[in-house]
Amino acid sequence: MAEKKEKKPAQPQQQPKQGKPSKGKAEAAAAAEPKGAAQVKASSGGKARLREQYVKSVVPTLRKDFGYKNPMAVPKIEKVSINIGLGEASGNSKLMDSAVNELSAISGQKPVITKAKKSIAAFKLREGMSIGCMVTLRGDRMYEFLDRLMNVALPRVRDFRGVSPKSFDGRGNYTLGLKDQLIFPEIDYNKVDKVKGMNISITTSAKTDAEGLALLRHMGMPFRQ
Repeated sequence: MAEKKEKKPAQPQQQPKQGKPSKGKAEAAAAAEPKGAAQVKASSGGKARLREQYVKSVVPTLRKDFGYKNPMAVPKIEKVSINIGLGEASGNSKLMDSAVNELSAISGQKPVITKAKKSIAAFKLREGMSIGCMVTLRGDRMYEFLDRLMNVALPRVRDFRGVSPKSFDGRGNYTLGLKDQLIFPEIDYNKVDKVKGMNISITTSAKTDAEGLALLRHMGMPFRQ
């Protein structure tokens, strides 16, 4: 009888008692994962300081200035396009590689190589030849890039007195030309083989240039007075 009593408790020990702690650990890990993901989403949403500035201060100011009744009618920045043109890259592929690496460091996103649509004999250009690279930013990356551009990069331009307020296209979109990529702190001066200029186009939902100018001015764009 004693041997039977000793064997009976041994059977439940062989049953999945060890599985219960693993389930508990799995449930605890599963419960911890959503919290971590939520924290990451919250932190990633809070990184774009310029977005918070737009919601808290720019939107109320523009509603007062232009009398927008619906908050959805307030102009906003939709996208930012950065383009580097390299006609010399047709004969030197290293220039294209360095341009792609520099643009990806500046924007934080992998650029797309642009190719010629037509063949022009005077410029020794053939259809399909790589002539530049570009990237389009939206969301938090767009706001973070604009924040660095307006507060860090542009003030590093020599004898900087502000950007021209006359570079709008008539529909509230603004284009800015830069002659030097070294104004961005992400670029290492020792690794630059050639100075490359770039065009930065800011597309907004504004219907007029006055609305686009007011939007960018309140966002912090240093316009020349």
